[in-house]
Amino acid sequence: MAYKISEDCTACGTCIDECPVGAISPGDIYSIDPEMCTDCGTCADACPTGAINPE
Repeated sequence: MAYKISEDCTACGTCIDECPVGAISPGDIYSIDPEMCTDCGTCADACPTGAINPE
């Protein structure tokens, strides 16, 4: 199960550096590549807005 970034994302960039596999891409709302995501949850723990959750 991959994690997904919701519309609550503020594009702060905190999650990108936390992802050990580089599955997060920047944008107006960041996105996570489900094929690359290893479901570690590090990005969700780092997100200050709680915009990242398991699918």
